[in-house]
This record gives sequence, structure tokens and C-alpha cells, in this order.
Amino acid sequence: MIKRALLFVFLCLLLCSCKSIDISKALDMGFTTVQATSQASRPISDEEEYYIGRAVAARIFVSYPLLKNQNLTKYINTIGRVIALHSEKPFTYGGYHFAILNTNEINAFACPGGTILITRGMIELAQNEEELASILAHEIAHINHRDGINSIKQARWTEALTIIGTKALKEYGPAELSNLVSIFEGSIDDVFKTLVVNGYGRTQEYSADETAVLYLSKAGYDPYALISVLERLNQFGKKGGGGIIKTHPETIDRIENLKNKIPPAQIDSNIIHYRAQRFKSFISAR
Repeated sequence: MIKRALLFVFLCLLLCSCKSIDISKALDMGFTTVQATSQASRPISDEEEYYIGRAVAARIFVSYPLLKNQNLTKYINTIGRVIALHSEKPFTYGGYHFAILNTNEINAFACPGGTILITRGMIELAQNEEELASILAHEIAHINHRDGINSIKQARWTEALTIIGTKALKEYGPAELSNLVSIFEGSIDDVFKTLVVNGYGRTQEYSADETAVLYLSKAGYDPYALISVLERLNQFGKKGGGGIIKTHPETIDRIENLKNKIPPAQIDSNIIHYRAQRFKSFISAR
């Protein structure tokens, strides 16, 4: 079933740039006009990143069920999209989408292309909207930095693009199609293992933290809120917590790295109070 889904994703990738022409012509054209060598050297496109991200999210849903709370999900999406609008990439190919995973585990996952999954446990870790916004800002930074998509092994992607650039889709035999499906499945595995099992490296986490506080300041949120969240995570880690603690660098190191990099921000205390009350109303109603 997974291989069929991946084959469908692959076909979508080939056809997504051919919307204005007849489908049969698109199949004939394929990528025959592009040399295999140049294909193999190009980066993953926004469209391809979107489809891979969708598949990664689907893989995560196998382990973590969605929380079916429409109001809280809308609230999370509102905050997340406001933060995204103040990032260097306000819009992605498929748009930003935020969903809640129904688990006590404290974690969040930034799937390539704009899908961000945050656990119920992570939401409960936040004490106000400023802190919740800081968590989402960190994940948006990972997407804008393409940290997830960059975890795909270069040799794997090069092999896929070489095959795609060699001949028209209709000329592929069963063996070639099977090989491509296997490559795309492996690409999804690369991202999934990075997000769920291994985590990002120290440099990527530091960079996401530093970028997140810039987003917060631009969006009118308190950038120091990320420090507050990290301090609470640090205490959680001392108690032997799992989830995000297992896949991220030492939290105390992230705090030290960020302390002198908080941008200035002027926020009306009345606005902070209003957002705190709004946060409380959505959290208590879940």
C-alpha cells in the first residue's frame, strides 16, 4: 500500500509542472528535454518537498494519532500562520498546516514543505501564548532552513533524478518504476528518522532557535518566551524526560547560545494579557 502511494507521489511530481498542457503530451514530454546530468545536480523543488513532507507526516500519524479538537487546532493554525507571515518564507507550495498529535510526549515535528505537528504534551508545557508561539516559530525556522529535506541522502536523490532525466515516463519498465518507488520511500525514511529518531544536529538547532526569536520579535511576540520554554524543558530533562529531550542537543547549551542573541521587542502589556487569557480559554476548553 505504501509503495502504491509513493508511486502516486512520484507521478504527481512529474506532472505538477504540466498543468497547462494536455496530460498525454505531458507524459510524452516527461523530462526528455533535460539532460540527466543537469537533472541530477538540481536541488529538490518546493513541489517535491511538499509531497515528501506529506508522506513524512503520514508516516508520523501511524505512531501518533491526531487530536480531534477543531477549535484548538484552528487556534494553533492562527498563531503559526501569523509567525510564518513574519518569516523569510511567508508561503510554501502547499501552505503551512499545523496539527496536534494526541500524546503526552513533549515533542514537535517540522515536516518538509510546511506541515508542523505538535504534541498535546508540548502544548501543555507552554504556560501562555507567547511560549506556544515560540515553539511554533522554532519549527517554522526548521522548515525555512530546509533542515528536514536536507537530511535526504544526496546519493539517493541524485540516483532518482538521473533515472527521471534519462527517458520519458511511458518508457519506464517495471524494474525502473520499482527502483524509483524504493528511492522515494528511502527519502521519506531519511527525513522520518531525522525528525523522530535521531534529531537535528547542534548547529541546526542553534540556528532554528536564533531564527525563531527574530520571527517572534517581528510578529509582536515576546522573544524571551523561547528561553522560558527551554528552561522548562531543561527541568523536564533532569527528571529523565523522553521525546524532544532524546532527539535534541543539551537544552542548557541551547539556552546559553541564545541568551545574548535575543532581539529587542516592544510589546504592549495589555496585548500580552489578552493573549494569555485567550490561551487559557482554548487550553481549558480542550
